[in-house]
Amino acid sequence: MKCEYKLSFDKTFQKLELSRKEKIVKAVSLLIDFFELGGKAKGLGLKHLRRDFWEIKVDIKDRIIFTIENDTVGFILTGSHDEIKRFLKNI
Repeated sequence: MKCEYKLSFDKTFQKLELSRKEKIVKAVSLLIDFFELGGKAKGLGLKHLRRDFWEIKVDIKDRIIFTIENDTVGFILTGSHDEIKRFLKNI
């Protein structure tokens, strides 16, 4: 499984404080492990949102939006529940 980090993801990620960044990195790693090894996505809160967009919950506050195309996970955005809702409204 390949990973692609979109500019929008990089921008939102860079704005976060270090502790939140560490949680994001761990969640991304767990997601990639899930796709490569199979099994259950324990603790990720994996959810199909709409069209090609998927979400995982990093914690109670942060989420990650991504797409899956062929063998590539494209990370689109990281942010709060409200930021994700705003993003989805505008697509």
